[in-house]
Amino acid sequence: MGIRNFTQCESALHSEVEALRSVMENMLQHSPCQSFETDCKEVIAIIKEPHEWPSFATELEKIETLQICFPDFKITHVPRVRIQFSDSLAKTARTFRRKLLFIDCFIPV
Repeated sequence: MGIRNFTQCESALHSEVEALRSVMENMLQHSPCQSFETDCKEVIAIIKEPHEWPSFATELEKIETLQICFPDFKITHVPRVRIQFSDSLAKTARTFRRKLLFIDCFIPV
């Protein structure tokens, strides 16, 4: 549904959590989506057991606030082999030297 490049985060896991937060904010504006998918099992663990991840407290506050806006919020794991195309888009977005934001249901040319 979207791609965006971010400045560097503390870790790859922080980047994954930040990407989820960004997607949730954008879905509020552009879609009635209630279901989110990730290839990162740790992100799901962070969402389901936030007290076990104290180093993500700041990021989790934002996500928990956003979750209130999604009455039927659901996040599920998708194996990486099933999302090779979107993974390729994310890697391409990281190569841009300027800020990039794309949200839609088609692929930019």
